[in-house]
Amino acid sequence: MEGIRQKYGLSERHARRIVSQPRATQRSVPTARADEDGLTRAVVTLASQHGHYGYRRITALLRAGGWRVGKDWVQRIWRREGLKVPKMQRPRGRL
Repeated sequence: MEGIRQKYGLSERHARRIVSQPRATQRSVPTARADEDGLTRAVVTLASQHGHYGYRRITALLRAGGWRVGKDWVQRIWRREGLKVPKMQRPRGRL
């Protein structure tokens, strides 16, 4: 991107518009947690043990277990792993 800007004297926004690239892709570098694999294993384990718990209650269990984690991070792992809480079955009436 810098080469295009310097060669043609374009602004950053104009250069990104030419190559169809969002502005945020070059600025922030994603950082991965060192213990993300362990956290993912812990989330999946707790979700399998407590089948009807959602990501918020799993977050509370993780915090009680000593993990320093927020619900947004647990939700991101929850969605990435494809975890879901089973739907409630409608109670049937008497026959």
